[in-house]
Amino acid sequence: MPGGQYRLLAAGSSSIWEYTSLTATTSAPGIRTQPQTRRRMSAAQRRDLRDGLLFTSPFIFGVLALWVGPMLYSVFLILHKWNMLAPPKFIGLGHFERMLNDPLVGKSLVNTAYYTFVGVPLQLVVAFALAVMLNQQIRGLSVYRTVYYLPSITPAVAFAVVWVQILNPEFGVLNEVLHWFGLGPINWLFEPAWAKPALIIMSLWLTGFQMIIFLAGLQGVPQELQEAAEIDGANAWRRFTNVTIPIISPIIFFNMIIGIIGSFQVFTTVFIMTDGGPQDATLFLVLYIYRNAFELFRMGYAASLAWILFLIIMVFTAIQFFFANRWVYYEGRL
Repeated sequence: MPGGQYRLLAAGSSSIWEYTSLTATTSAPGIRTQPQTRRRMSAAQRRDLRDGLLFTSPFIFGVLALWVGPMLYSVFLILHKWNMLAPPKFIGLGHFERMLNDPLVGKSLVNTAYYTFVGVPLQLVVAFALAVMLNQQIRGLSVYRTVYYLPSITPAVAFAVVWVQILNPEFGVLNEVLHWFGLGPINWLFEPAWAKPALIIMSLWLTGFQMIIFLAGLQGVPQELQEAAEIDGANAWRRFTNVTIPIISPIIFFNMIIGIIGSFQVFTTVFIMTDGGPQDATLFLVLYIYRNAFELFRMGYAASLAWILFLIIMVFTAIQFFFANRWVYYEGRL
């Protein structure tokens, strides 16, 4: 018989045979195995499943209707020209040919890269320095932590409006501080050379989330490792660089990943404060996508730019994960 073989166990008037399957376990002699039937759900289990699906249905519907659906439709729009009024018209790779001849695409990519690769390292340094200071045992520590974290939960629109006043070249607070040191005034948001640095300075006030993550990592550093290093003669700086930094390197890596992804997608503050000016100095890629989609009604072109941004973020994230094994320390991994 295919798939197995029979073996005689006992001869006589009642012979006993054993069938051995080549792909299954051996059955007991003289016993006929029964196929396992799927256990049916009880009424209570069906009720729990129904309730679970009912309570998660708003989230599932939101993901499908507001995220997966538009994302799949944007794939369709890559190959079509659509102004939201007339039916979509197939143009093949015409959008990508247009990108190669569009100077604003290159300018927006350069502006986004400048903001990301200058701003993110500064944000990490500021957030880490604040976390180190707030990890000390001083009076009023909870008040300081709250004060430094509050800007991160301020609505982006309100935050941008406040910073427009702070960066005002005539009566702004920042120019007034510079005047104390004999500097300024600087036309922060009105000169192309200073517009991006002004936005980067503003972003340093939004490091509260990264600061909290760093603070949690610092509080998780084992005290016995610090004491062992101190017994071996390591001073405070050596303990910080050789014990603390390696232990929290996964936290640094996480904040760097989140920071780079967020910087590539900066939009709200730029849209309110400069709208891409002056002279397109703050025209970031997401803002350019918005212009094409909702001001010029080039939905297909905007969808193509959005997928280019997605691929750029994916590539940079993959590169960071590739090099992470060279400097990120995970406990238990040799």
